[in-house]
Amino acid sequence: MNLLYKSTRNSEKKVTASEAILKGLAEDGGLFVPEQIPTLDVTMEELKNMTYQETAYAVMKQFLTDFTEEELKHCIDSAYDSKFDTEVIAPLVKVGDVYHLELFHGATIAFKDMALSILPHLMTTSAKKNHVTKDIVILTATSGDTGKAAMAGFADVPGTKIIVFYPKNGVSRVQEMQMVTQKGANTSVVAIHGNFDNAQSGVKALFEDQVLAKELDAAGYQFSSANSINIGRLVPQVVYYVYAYAKLLQNDEIQSGEKINVTVPTGNFGNILAAYYAKQMGVPINKLICASNENKVLFDFFRTGTYDKNREFVLTSSPSMDILISSNLERLIYTIAGQDGQKNAELMDALKSSGAYEITKEMKAKLDDFVGGYATEEQTAQAIHDTYKRTGYVMDTHTAVASCVCAQYREESGDETKCLIASTASPYKFVGSVMRAIDAEYAGRDEFELVDELEKLSQVAVPNAVKEIRDAKILHTRECDADKMKETVKEILEIEV
Repeated sequence: MNLLYKSTRNSEKKVTASEAILKGLAEDGGLFVPEQIPTLDVTMEELKNMTYQETAYAVMKQFLTDFTEEELKHCIDSAYDSKFDTEVIAPLVKVGDVYHLELFHGATIAFKDMALSILPHLMTTSAKKNHVTKDIVILTATSGDTGKAAMAGFADVPGTKIIVFYPKNGVSRVQEMQMVTQKGANTSVVAIHGNFDNAQSGVKALFEDQVLAKELDAAGYQFSSANSINIGRLVPQVVYYVYAYAKLLQNDEIQSGEKINVTVPTGNFGNILAAYYAKQMGVPINKLICASNENKVLFDFFRTGTYDKNREFVLTSSPSMDILISSNLERLIYTIAGQDGQKNAELMDALKSSGAYEITKEMKAKLDDFVGGYATEEQTAQAIHDTYKRTGYVMDTHTAVASCVCAQYREESGDETKCLIASTASPYKFVGSVMRAIDAEYAGRDEFELVDELEKLSQVAVPNAVKEIRDAKILHTRECDADKMKETVKEILEIEV
């Protein structure tokens, strides 16, 4: 079966998986979605004995049907190798009575590595398949993690350039240092004066700019995206939920067919959407618990059916979730609208023009798989502190939001279903916030000084990603206002402004 992809805003035009990966975003501003979610053609009994790489092939071949077995296996083997500091790629760790799926063992110690390690290989393979002769310009907005993971993946990849926009003063010091010290002749990093939503909206506007597309074409370039709006980012994320369930089964933590709940710290909605896709594929998942920080736009949406970004933007200790426009939610909205591209387009237009939209009662009834919850800054810090004191396990701030929301849900609902938490970053990435949560005496101390303290406390070695940036030279100093992103891109690509 050849699975085709269509835009969430126009169901008529269809493209192959490789074309969707290359484009990143549909011409009408919509996101590419598969015509239907494929089902797994292997059983959990078979999956439980597979390696991460074998599981990746079993899942991704169902979505990327225009890739040959050889092409797809080459992409998988090139991605999930010694760049990860553990052979199992995504270890499962039991912490108290919940299971943490550690997704931060890649080159940049955040879950974005799980997909961004493979995306460059999927993209260059797609370019060859579609006889692309232009250089691909990866244009990405980041709330802290995607930028570094994308640059690490695309650095010096022939035929590509990558430009990353991040909010100045809106990421942790470790995150910023990881980006501004990135090597690679084809990499550019720009700090914008604004927040992540400004960066993300600016990038989407550049994708939709037809005049700019012509100028790029004349200069021998075409845009693509490394954000989770790219289906080539989303499909690899489905893999680790399938893998996690199979490993729980292999470790006798669950019985065959037993349902689990999954809690995901959520910003742009891609990571939890991947869990939803895994459920559609046949993984026995009961509730998908969407955990927000104080930017609780998603919590309010699941409660009321109204998505409203007209509120104060809060800078928190979990900056990768400091987002008010959750781009990937559009894929879910399209699904619950009965794959009605026109209805979805109307809602997205309302979001763009007024900052809000309301779904129908019929659509809201289809959100039963999801539960929303949120954690305050104090609750997040408390979760880090209490978990460490109780178990010796140190969580980062984003994982702590999920841990807190998971506990809240269990207490409020009485649901005793076993729960998997997506552990999305190493505590070393947010060392200042983590150490202050464990003990107030660490307040005010230099982040890199605290790295050594965290090593003593956690008994986990300092990752290479942190060691590398301690004395690395700053290579990127470019900044711009949020309304000057187009001019900045043209300047970087040496297109006349």
